Amino acid sequence: MNILGNLLSPSSQPPRVKKQRRGVEIKSQREIEIMRQAARIVATVLKEISEMVEPGMTTADLDAHAEKRIREMGATPSFKGYHGFPASICSSINNEVVHGIPSRKKVIRAGDVLKVDTGAYYEGFHGDSCITIGVVEVTPDAAKLIRVAEEALYKGIEQVKAGNYLLDIAGAIEDHVKANSFCVVEDFTGHGVGRNLHEEPSVFNFRTREMPNVKLRAGMTLAIEPILNAGSRFTKILSDKWTAVTVDNALSAQFEHTVLVTEDGYEILTDRTKV
Repeated sequence: MNILGNLLSPSSQPPRVKKQRRGVEIKSQREIEIMRQAARIVATVLKEISEMVEPGMTTADLDAHAEKRIREMGATPSFKGYHGFPASICSSINNEVVHGIPSRKKVIRAGDVLKVDTGAYYEGFHGDSCITIGVVEVTPDAAKLIRVAEEALYKGIEQVKAGNYLLDIAGAIEDHVKANSFCVVEDFTGHGVGRNLHEEPSVFNFRTREMPNVKLRAGMTLAIEPILNAGSRFTKILSDKWTAVTVDNALSAQFEHTVLVTEDGYEILTDRTKV
């Protein structure tokens, strides 16, 4: 889940950046092992959703499945009740950028670009991840947007290791997105994750001097989550006070992993290929 400010009230348009208020937590080996379990639950749920989505389902169907499975695996949904959010997943379709609220009125159709973001809280720690699904056969332009968004995530992750900096991640993401003629949404950022769903530091997807360029240390756990728009980078919040949409009705795509910083690289905790 990607709420800029990480602790903002959802009742208003998010501010562009958030202030650093606390230090960055370094997780112990015990805490990392718990986070592996929380992240595995998230990865399992997203893998299942990616395999079950089909036209005619509603986003409420996906939410019900996610909550059921998260609880069956001994965790609780991170998102449900978070600042009043009413569901266990964010489900955002086509021009919806982030924080879409599941509904029985939202029917999934062939050709949709569907973002599904979820989190699990397990024994005191959170895992957080997002995927974008091209439902059945999407247009070539939509397929490219989805592909580049996922590639951008991994370009950022490749920069993760102790001694590198947050802006190494941001620069790698931004360069790949721009090289493919898309734009990075700047209204939302990634974040630290652990005891809290949103922790320090903010993990930008574009170069900026507005935040400290934090040096990465082994034991940091980061939610890296680039969001790409096919048109304008600007967004607006709908009347539900949650759903962000593109201002020009263009498509949007997002991918997110919870990533552990190690001495010589990284570990993708929410890796769906390992569940």
